[in-house]
Amino acid sequence: MTAVQDTRREAIALSVVVPIFNEEEVLPVLAERLRPVLDACGEPYEVLAVDDGSTDRTPPLLEDLHTVWPELRIVTLRRNSGHQAALTAGLHRARGAHVISMDADLQDPPEVIPDMLALARADGLDIVHGVRIDRSTDTGFKRRTASAYYWLMRRLAGTFVPAHAGDFRLLSRPVVETLKTLPDQQQIYRLLIPWLGFPSGQIAYRRGDRVAGTTKYPLRKMTLLAWDSITSFSAVPLRLSTVIGAFSLVVCLAFLVWTLVVYATGSTLPGWTSLIITVLFFGAVQLFCLGMLGEYVARIYTAVQARPTYCVARDTDEDQQ
Repeated sequence: MTAVQDTRREAIALSVVVPIFNEEEVLPVLAERLRPVLDACGEPYEVLAVDDGSTDRTPPLLEDLHTVWPELRIVTLRRNSGHQAALTAGLHRARGAHVISMDADLQDPPEVIPDMLALARADGLDIVHGVRIDRSTDTGFKRRTASAYYWLMRRLAGTFVPAHAGDFRLLSRPVVETLKTLPDQQQIYRLLIPWLGFPSGQIAYRRGDRVAGTTKYPLRKMTLLAWDSITSFSAVPLRLSTVIGAFSLVVCLAFLVWTLVVYATGSTLPGWTSLIITVLFFGAVQLFCLGMLGEYVARIYTAVQARPTYCVARDTDEDQQ
C-alpha cells in the first residue's frame, strides 16, 4: 500500500457499505435520504455502492449519481455473487475509521447512523448493532420466521447472537481488519461479527417499509441463509445424525425382541408389510445422515478450493488514482 493510499485512508472517518442488486427504483430515494445525513456529520466519508451484477438500470443510475456525488464510490462485481459476498467486497475495500453496512431498500433508516457513530465513540465500542424493536411493517410470516431464526441461532451458535440484529451495524477499523484475515468462504456476518467478541452495543430502531422495488430475500434465500448459518456455526446437525442413528438402533433392537417373542409364542409373523416399513425407515435414516454429512464435506471441499467469493470488475476509486 502506498503512502498516498495510507493518507487517504486516514482522511476517511466513515465508510458506508451498501450492497445493491437490481435497485433502479430505490437508488434516487437512497441518495436523497443518505447524503444529507452523512453531509450533516461534518466529517470526511465515502459510500461504497457494491453493484452485485445488476441486470436492470442500476449501473447507469449509479454512474449518474457518481457524477454529482463525489463521495459515492462504485464497486462493480463481475457477476451476481450474493448479498453476503457483496457485503464482503465492500467491507474489504472500505477505508473509513468506522464502517457501517446497510441495505439499499431503506428499511433500515440511515437517520440512525449519527447515533451509532456517537455511541461507538462515547462508549469506546468497536461494534454497534442496529436492533429492530418494531417489525410491524413486515408480514406476519416474515416476523414469525425471523423470530424462529434468531431463537434457533441463539441456541445452536450461542447467546452472543443479538436478537433481531441484521446487517445494519457499525464496525471499527480493528474489527474490519480482523474480518479480512478470516478464511471463511461463506461469511454470515450476523453470526460471525458477534462471535469475534469485540466490545459492542446496540441502537434500537423501527424497521420501515421498503421504499420501492421488491425484496431480494424471498423464502428460498431465507431458507438457504438459515441453513448456511447452522452449518457454518454449529456441529449440532452432525450430532443430530448420531442421535438419530442411536435411536434407529434402539428401534431395531426393539423390533428384534418383538420378532423373537412372536416367534417363541408360535404366532404367524406378517412378512411383507413389516419388512417394507423397516427397510424404508432405515433407508431414509441413512440417506438423511449421509446428506447431513455431505453438507459439511461440501464446505470442506469449497474451503480447499480457496476460490474467491467475489470478483471485482471495477472500482471507481481506483479509476481516480
